[in-house]
Amino acid sequence: MAGKEQLDQYWQRNKKIMVAVLAIWAIVSYGAALVAGWLNTVTIFGFPLGYYMGAQGALVVFVVLNYYYARKMNKLDKHYGVAED
Repeated sequence: MAGKEQLDQYWQRNKKIMVAVLAIWAIVSYGAALVAGWLNTVTIFGFPLGYYMGAQGALVVFVVLNYYYARKMNKLDKHYGVAED
């Protein structure tokens, strides 16, 4: 098991990753809604881009964020010796 100092470092790095992922989530979620009027001037496959970003684009970003977070945390867990078997 890792020492207290190592666990504190682990938690600090974990918080940085969480803040980054949550910031991207917020920008995608709320940013697309804020600029939907402008996005709707562009069409993709016959759909306005604002609709497409809400229906498909945001979901893809969220799946990628989940994958990134899981992969990054697995590496961090192994580095600090707190990985699950």
